[in-house]
Order: sequence, then C-alpha cells, then structure tokens
Amino acid sequence: MSVFERLTQSLRDAGIEFAITQHRAVYTSAEAAEVRGVSLHSGAKALILKGENEFLMAVIPADLALDSHSLRKRLGSKRMRFATKEEVLEMTGLTPGSIPPFGSLFGLPTICDVRLRENARINFNAGSHTDSVQMEYDDYVRYERPRVEVIAKEAST
Repeated sequence: MSVFERLTQSLRDAGIEFAITQHRAVYTSAEAAEVRGVSLHSGAKALILKGENEFLMAVIPADLALDSHSLRKRLGSKRMRFATKEEVLEMTGLTPGSIPPFGSLFGLPTICDVRLRENARINFNAGSHTDSVQMEYDDYVRYERPRVEVIAKEAST
C-alpha cells in the first residue's frame, strides 16, 4: 500500500474529513501553494532531521524556515542535521517534498511549529509531488498529536 493510500485510509478510519487535489508535479512549497490556490503559510512542510540519537519529523509553515538553534534547545540536543535524500528514501520510501507531515506513518516523533495553528486548514503533499491533501489544523493535531513548539523563524530572502 502506498503512503498516500495508508494516510488517506487512516484518516478515513479516524473519521477525519479532508480534501484531495491532484495537480501537476510540484517540487517547491511556492509551486504547491500556487497550484492549490492557497497561501504559502498554510502549507505544512515536513522535514526529516537527525538529532544526536534519533530521527524526527519537524513540521513548519511553508513560508518559514527551520530555526535549528531553537529546535536543538527544545530537544536538549547539541547536534541536529537534515536527513540525506538516501536516509529519507530509506525511512519513508519517498523523496523530499512529497512527505506528508505525519511522522507517525514512519515511526518518527513529530514536532510542529506553533504558528501552523494560525491556519484553520493546512495543505500538504501526500506521498507524491502530484497529490495534495487539505484538512483542518485541529484534526491534524488531534490525529497526529505532535509536540507543538516554536521551531521556525522568518525565512531570509
């Protein structure tokens, strides 16, 4: 079963409403927001990181950047790095940019930036570069139960 099928079936089983959009392939958050017709801030960008002892998923609004200093401090970790493309593929079966913001799908703890809650609805790629899901932020938090912290900062231009 594909990640998309696992995710959508699991959400249905949990009684969560969501909308699926199929679109041309997108590889950046800006492209995704454009084809979805939504704000960049509503995009839930999933990043896989390696701390000192484990991998984890960080989820931030797509218009922000990861604040690695804040994340390391909140996790009590001296080191943090992005997972390599190979590590991401091995853990998820997916390529960066197609990963839905559900670490639970891959056995990873999830930490979410507090500012994602500024969106009533969030949008994300759902296991491919051509399938997007939109769902209520409150449903996302209720389902995924991420740790919610300040882990993002304004993106530098």
